[in-house]
Amino acid sequence: MREIVLGTAGHVDHGKTSFVKALTGFETDRLKEEKKRGITIELGFAYLDLPCGHRIGIVDVPGHEKFVKTMVSGVSGIDILAFIIAADEGIMPQTIEHFEICRLMGVQQGMVIVTKMDMVEPDWLEMVNDEIEEFCADSFLEGAPVIHVSSITGEGIDRVKKTIDDMVKKQDFSEAFGPFRLSVDRIFAMKGFGAVVTGTSLSGRTAIGQELQFYPADRVARVRGIQIHSKTVEEVEAGHRTAINMQGVDVADIERGMVLAPPGTLEPSYMFDCQFMYLASNSKPLKHRARVRVHFGTAEIIGRVSLLDRDELLPGEETVVQILLEKTSIVWPGDRYVIRSYSPVATIGGGMIVGNVSPRKRKRLNEKDQAYNKTMFRALKDGTVEEKILFLLRESGEKGLTADDLGIRLGLFAKHLKKALNEPISTKKMVVVDSATQRYVVVEIADQIKEMLTAHLIQYHKSNPLHPGIAKEELRSGLNRIIDPKVFNYCLNDMLRKNVVVQEGSVIRMADHQVALKADEEALRKELIDWYLEKGLSTPTIKQTMEKFDDYPSKLVKEVIDLQQREGTLLKISESLYYAKSLIDPLADSVVEYINKNGEIDAPAFKELTGLTRKFSIPILEYFDRIKVTMRIGDKRILRKKT
Repeated sequence: MREIVLGTAGHVDHGKTSFVKALTGFETDRLKEEKKRGITIELGFAYLDLPCGHRIGIVDVPGHEKFVKTMVSGVSGIDILAFIIAADEGIMPQTIEHFEICRLMGVQQGMVIVTKMDMVEPDWLEMVNDEIEEFCADSFLEGAPVIHVSSITGEGIDRVKKTIDDMVKKQDFSEAFGPFRLSVDRIFAMKGFGAVVTGTSLSGRTAIGQELQFYPADRVARVRGIQIHSKTVEEVEAGHRTAINMQGVDVADIERGMVLAPPGTLEPSYMFDCQFMYLASNSKPLKHRARVRVHFGTAEIIGRVSLLDRDELLPGEETVVQILLEKTSIVWPGDRYVIRSYSPVATIGGGMIVGNVSPRKRKRLNEKDQAYNKTMFRALKDGTVEEKILFLLRESGEKGLTADDLGIRLGLFAKHLKKALNEPISTKKMVVVDSATQRYVVVEIADQIKEMLTAHLIQYHKSNPLHPGIAKEELRSGLNRIIDPKVFNYCLNDMLRKNVVVQEGSVIRMADHQVALKADEEALRKELIDWYLEKGLSTPTIKQTMEKFDDYPSKLVKEVIDLQQREGTLLKISESLYYAKSLIDPLADSVVEYINKNGEIDAPAFKELTGLTRKFSIPILEYFDRIKVTMRIGDKRILRKKT
């Protein structure tokens, strides 16, 4: 069963760490520098066993403005927020920034913990309550429990536990489907064991012995051990704070912000299509392509915000953007992110990855591009799963996407993905162009390619009326664009099944195409066969034939010769010699009769039999070898089969 995670947030020195210690008994500040300075620098972790029987994980975040990057990584993956406000100071700058970050990261519920109640008078507490009520209005914390506590005396802590217990009882403990994912927030080496990474598992599950990849790198390692709250376990599922000992990787190869997941389940990208909220607290508009700091999970990456429908974004406005990163990152459809200004550093906005985790670069040059971007945003943000599938396939064009590709872009796997694909397949809105890899294209793109093939064949027949058709590969390459072989084969096979086209050997033609000679072409055909019959076995070369019929266009002469060859009235003996079939057939019979009588034949015997010179006899003998009448052994020939 997935674990519920409680996270803290609030201004520096408002007592977050002291509150966690009073609640759980754990001291989450473990570093010497943290103890020396009296502030939290890194994420701290604890757990709490509740009366309802559940154990929750607790993430304590730093409150200082210099460590907001760390705070953001701690907020990703929490279920319940403990929003800390000190009674003696009330709402402070980092109170506001932490609150905005939690809102942008999609936190849905929580409670307000007013610490240091023992340091103020009751009247002052009432003023703080009024300030909190006004601050939380119209937010996810509106109406949330407000609990006064003293981490020194323990007053209010029992009420906090009771409130958390009540909240946890109402939680959905169903496991988040998808591959196992963990955003790495801490890396260290353990003597005798090697590299250990920690983080909150976001979906799926993993177990000892399984292989995991450190994305966006290609480093793969094996799970050697798993611990949850210092207890060794065999497997871990979504929602748990966990430490994983990885075998086959060095600490130097791992960075904070990497995502641990099974190989082949995630796709690194430099670009993401996003919904973006520009906070109303900003003092000036956000310009197109502004350089910013982007926080995904536990990673911070420098990038730019490409506004897809305007040149600048006013404070408080929301729009669709494409985030362009300076190095690859890993996200999941529906993941949340935070953006901070490049310099000076401050939280300015954030939002949600709307769908495609590996999009193409969006254009914004004209109204048509901007209208398309809005259509893209609506489809990926608010569309049904089927609408998202079809949109992604349309964007992929004739290349299409595999089932695995679609799973990564949609955030769906296994039975969830199979169910999502069934409907558009059964209604023939998309087609399988490669069953081995389960690659799909939308049906309209397949239809467009079939229309292109049809138009190309019709034009080819018009330009080459005496040709039976076009070679298959020439048809594919003749469309003035590269058609993927798998897509081409699917479209061609569908046209063959529907008898739109016919394939004869390697030649493709329209089903209704027939070679029909005009009067002058028919006359040429008769003259050619008469010419070859007249010359007999001392046949003319192709050059002599072309010279003989130079009254006709040379292309036409060649086409009619090719036609007669296909019809079988002329036989191509060599590159330069053609014979009338009616002359060669009796000669073949004579050779068979001679070999049956004498057991073999050689070039001199053939010359004596036919009276032909070497110029003609050798090509004819080689032709008989090719058509498997004879078989050459040394200087002699025997029959392939006894006749």
